[in-house]
Amino acid sequence: MSRIVLSTLNARYVHASLGLRYLAANLGELRGEARIVEFVLGARAIDMAEQLLAHSPRVIGFGVYIWNVEETTRLVALLKAIAPEVVIVVGGPEVSYESESQRICDLADYVVTGWGDLAFAGLCRSVLGGDRPGGKMIAGGQPPLSAILMPYGEFTEEDIARRFVYVEASRGCPFKCEFCLSSLDKTAWAFDLDSFMGELEGLHARGARHFRFVDRTFNLKAAVGSRILEFFLERLDEKLFVHFEVIPDHLPDRLKAAIARFPAGALQFEVGIQTWNEEVQALISRKQDNAKAEENLRWLRAESNALVHVDLIAGLPGEDLESFGRGFDRLHALAPHEIQVGILKRLRGTPIARHTERFAMRYNPDPPYNVLQTDRIAFGDMQRIARFARYWDMIGNSGRFRRALTLLLEGFPYARFMRFSDWLYATTSKTHEIALERLFEHVYLFLTRELGIAPAAASAALLADYEASGARGRLSFMPDRTPRETRVRASTERAELRQARHLR
Repeated sequence: MSRIVLSTLNARYVHASLGLRYLAANLGELRGEARIVEFVLGARAIDMAEQLLAHSPRVIGFGVYIWNVEETTRLVALLKAIAPEVVIVVGGPEVSYESESQRICDLADYVVTGWGDLAFAGLCRSVLGGDRPGGKMIAGGQPPLSAILMPYGEFTEEDIARRFVYVEASRGCPFKCEFCLSSLDKTAWAFDLDSFMGELEGLHARGARHFRFVDRTFNLKAAVGSRILEFFLERLDEKLFVHFEVIPDHLPDRLKAAIARFPAGALQFEVGIQTWNEEVQALISRKQDNAKAEENLRWLRAESNALVHVDLIAGLPGEDLESFGRGFDRLHALAPHEIQVGILKRLRGTPIARHTERFAMRYNPDPPYNVLQTDRIAFGDMQRIARFARYWDMIGNSGRFRRALTLLLEGFPYARFMRFSDWLYATTSKTHEIALERLFEHVYLFLTRELGIAPAAASAALLADYEASGARGRLSFMPDRTPRETRVRASTERAELRQARHLR
């Protein structure tokens, strides 16, 4: 029996919830009466309800995010139907704003808005002590970071062995980009560095090797960033992988010196360019030195072994297809390993909403609240960009088509890939569930029939890519192969990380 159950639906099993572990770590005397129970999107609500209620909880707290709000809402509705006496508490970024319009908030007994680290514990004490608050809305407040116990002891041995370990050296962000919830922060707040480094040491000693920093601005302070990088440099082994989100136009020499010492495959940077259009940047309150950002991206590709993943956003106010395409080409010329094309989302509470009428922004009313059209991009064209983004992730970012991609994009990357995207959708009517072998064959057909590339050149590039990817199926344009070369890969063979394919 656990009187308190902390739960959420993660996108995938490997994503262990950092938020739940903060809540658990800060329950104080109630920690022994609490249990973390995590699920993965796609699980049946009736099965999740059964598992949660098997613990005979008095309180169930859910972490609610844009990716899980719909499924969590169905689960909460089911729980209230089966066990109305159980107190349901929801919290997280998705329910912290515009709560009055959300069904999940109506269903829940309490809604914790903002930082819940200490507020949830206080609410549990009141509920379990028989002194339930009268109001539904519980403002989380923002305690000093020194008052919040770090959550890293809550990662289990299974978490460390099989899942990503999420960590944060700081919270908040000093920048005001209007599409981001962090724009509501006044600044960035750093945890005590010595204490944080001690926690990293403890995780590493327990066997953690895959660290993902959730800090919005890891490289904001060079002294802090370099100390963390030195920590990992001193503990390098073949299993270490560290992911950081970085500011694109701020890469001091002190950080460069440390970054340059990492071997291939150990370090990944997520770099948010979002848009190169200076007028759009000004509209959304994004301060970015584009020339410096370009310089830093060039340095990362030329002078470091870091994997470079760069974000672009389509559908921002004031940007049209041509402007976005120029931005894509500008970024592609810098040769990042991955370009993540995202569609603008109107996250609840973000200031981007102020542009809705002026730029005729029309958003999906349901998660993920993606923009459907603007005054510059019609609905049909926004759909084309969404398909472009999906196919680019399958082909451009997967690391499986490195040689063929050179043929596909030659000269005009954005225009050529958009043409391919339009053709692929017209041919298949699919953006998902395209088998790898079929995808290779579609690329071959486009290269030869639509672009007029010689079949020998197209097949040579694609076959080299296919074999380098580790696949062993049979492609229609393959020449005769030996049985060894055409053998289908055993289902038990371990899948290679996508990042590793970029290093071939």
